[in-house]
Amino acid sequence: MKEKIRKEYGPGVLLIVVLAMAATWCADLGWVRQLHFSPLIVGIVLGIVFANTLRRFVPPGWGSGINFCAKQVLRLGIILFGFKVTAAQVMEVGLPAIVADVLVVVITMCLGVRFGRLLKMDGHTTLLTTVGSSICGAAAVLGAEPVVNGAPHKTSVAVSTVVIFGTLAMFLYPSLYRADVFDMSPRETAIYTGGTLHEVAHVVGAGNAIDTEAAARQASAPAAETPAGTPAYQQGQIEREAVIVKMIRVILLAPVLIVLSYLLQRRRGAQGGGSGKVQVPAFAFLFLAVIAFNSLDLLPRACVHGLVQADAFLLTMAMTALGVETSMDKFLKAGLKPFLLALLLFIWLLVGGYWLVKGVCLLF
Repeated sequence: MKEKIRKEYGPGVLLIVVLAMAATWCADLGWVRQLHFSPLIVGIVLGIVFANTLRRFVPPGWGSGINFCAKQVLRLGIILFGFKVTAAQVMEVGLPAIVADVLVVVITMCLGVRFGRLLKMDGHTTLLTTVGSSICGAAAVLGAEPVVNGAPHKTSVAVSTVVIFGTLAMFLYPSLYRADVFDMSPRETAIYTGGTLHEVAHVVGAGNAIDTEAAARQASAPAAETPAGTPAYQQGQIEREAVIVKMIRVILLAPVLIVLSYLLQRRRGAQGGGSGKVQVPAFAFLFLAVIAFNSLDLLPRACVHGLVQADAFLLTMAMTALGVETSMDKFLKAGLKPFLLALLLFIWLLVGGYWLVKGVCLLF
């Protein structure tokens, strides 16, 4: 039995491991790090390049191992992703950040579904693109893929929209802050940045740039210009709090997947495509369980760090496998509609997110 599994899955898994290692190495190059492209993003790009160049030389039997990485390894990666979050981080930023995150996710999901229908897009691509924009970028797309059960190339298209608009936002937000377009306090800026940017890496990049600008302003501003009662700005405050706000959105991935599973099963049952029995994704609950366990701080920091590093590689493997299954003809077949949907959601997050954060902070 073990020999059969090794022969059936081994070659394909080994191929993905090698490509994922190459993606991890590339992501550590200086110019790639400056762009804040995570190994996950590099992995899917490398996978797509491989799919459209060398994929035809891969024996058909290797497909089982590649699919294993895109499905089972993906689920394990999402579960272990919980080691990046603790309950203490959630409590640190307070109620305004939690409320803002919940509203951003719910409204973005609703708008995404509505826009997808107006654009007459297929449901799978609509949901994957919307989840990626709503929650945590590529990781959210990967988390939703087993629930939505879309084709690999649709997942790749959804991730591509996150890469394009998330990277654009990472450079745009610091520029808007520098130009004083938004009148926000450091806490509001952190909530806005963490609550509306796509990837954790994008939040880190934008938060760091905004922090640098904020520190420079504070150093050059006369003390007399600081209004009485204004909380003192601390170096690194915006970046740190923005990342925590972002991780709260990561936690929301689990309830979103549970709700999606319920709604999709109900729809399939009503359309005669299934029993209608709700199949709750077990990995979503395991993801929450890992967060709860991690909050207890029972494991040594070195162990947690090792698990986080291992998880990053597992997710890179999953992304790479999805890329390997994405030929250019499938990519082109998706057309421009997913990118138009992502653009509309990007505009909402940029403009609507600002007013939402301002309103929430005013109320709380």
